Amino acid sequence: MLGGMLPVAYASVAAVPQMAIAADSKGNPTKGSSSNAPPAASEILPPPGIAMHPEYAQVIARMAYVWGWPMVNMLNRNARITQAPHPGLLNGVLPAAPRGQVAMLHDYIDPAETFVTCPNQDVVYGLGFFSLDEEPVVAQVPDFGDRFWVYALYDARTNQFGHLGKPYETSRGFYLLVGPNWKGSKPAGITDIVRCPTALANAIPRVFQNDTPEDKKAIQPVINQVVFYPLKQFDGRMKTIDWLHAPVITPPSQDTGGDSGGGGETKWVIPEKFFDQFSQVLDTVPPLAGEEALYAQFRSLMEVANRDPDVKKVLVSTAADTERDVIGPFFEWRRNGVPAGNNWSRSTNNAQTGFDYFDRTGTAKSNMFDNRPTETQYFYTDLDASGTQLNGANIYEIVFAKGEEPPVNGFWSLTLYNEKHLFHANDLKRYSLGTKSKNLKRNADGSLTLYAGAKSPGADKESNWLPAPAGTFSLYIRSYWGKEQILNGTWKPPQIRKAA
Repeated sequence: MLGGMLPVAYASVAAVPQMAIAADSKGNPTKGSSSNAPPAASEILPPPGIAMHPEYAQVIARMAYVWGWPMVNMLNRNARITQAPHPGLLNGVLPAAPRGQVAMLHDYIDPAETFVTCPNQDVVYGLGFFSLDEEPVVAQVPDFGDRFWVYALYDARTNQFGHLGKPYETSRGFYLLVGPNWKGSKPAGITDIVRCPTALANAIPRVFQNDTPEDKKAIQPVINQVVFYPLKQFDGRMKTIDWLHAPVITPPSQDTGGDSGGGGETKWVIPEKFFDQFSQVLDTVPPLAGEEALYAQFRSLMEVANRDPDVKKVLVSTAADTERDVIGPFFEWRRNGVPAGNNWSRSTNNAQTGFDYFDRTGTAKSNMFDNRPTETQYFYTDLDASGTQLNGANIYEIVFAKGEEPPVNGFWSLTLYNEKHLFHANDLKRYSLGTKSKNLKRNADGSLTLYAGAKSPGADKESNWLPAPAGTFSLYIRSYWGKEQILNGTWKPPQIRKAA
């Protein structure tokens, strides 16, 4: 399917040399001028009124579903979260705020959350959505001291924009987030302007926290100044919100938010409704240079579907089939990213995908809202060293030789997820181990052995144990602000072996 669509996807890219020749000919008629030269591809588009047969429509619809899945996902998350009447915690668990604002947690995220798969328990999160052409947003940056932090800002494509965080040496101040069509000038008191390529955007601040009572107390004054608000509220002074006492927001009793009902992530993309929303994506997300021909094919498809009920039925059935056959398999880590060694896979172009629709859609399905590779590199697996699915009936050893823990400037962690890529509730309330963990026991030779399984590996090893469900599970390594060995792929994640 993808192979068949490549000529479409890259038609306008191939047209660039032709257009360059045409431009050169206008300036120099003696060079490259020919009445037989083919017209630029951008001049030949599907005409309105074509009678598109269902089989052709199915081919285009399949690619449209894969391509547009992350952006419809973004539309629906935005619609749900911005229903919040004020910043607070949706059902006491998830940060939610009206459009143009951000709500913050005051501690690690509750394991009961289902808003997004593969959350971490290394940082204190925030969340908010914006419409930046209509309403520029001020992002406050307090003095984080030596603490690692990053404001991950995402456009409608799920790509990051802007560079606010510890790796970028961002200074304390006020940063104005604006859309692609905003034409104002920088107001007095604003430190810098950060422009998003799409009007729809969201922010997920991440602030590192050690897993100790002392650090959980020390972080409060800092995160209380992590505040986002519309430009009209800017007065040049740092605003403070006591996030520890953020109000609980109770949604209407019948509002399930599209929950799957199967204990997994909220179902943000409904195949039967996808093509009802797809035109909104085409109208609000401008094409990247090189995507013009792709947009033309998609618009032609929608024009036909709007007047031909049989083609509309094909779109709905194709969406359901593609969700099952193409999107679903991305949930398996071996089908996501690239091999990283020892049966692990790693992310590639996360949060800066360009034409890498494979990585963009795979990430949106398996672990949406990851960071740029330079901010975080992710390693993940469902398999042990023998290639067998991880299962809580076994106890596994994950051994980092001395000096071979993930080389980072920020922090690293090993997180355990259930088969839904969510946390497994356990009596220890422990979901990850790593830099934040101050009670890890090292071996006599300086190596570090971590354990995963449904049963304790023994009282003397319990400080290094991640409790697993009785059935299948997966493991996930985060390396925030990785050093060169992480970035160039020379660092390999450790083997996972059954304990004797």
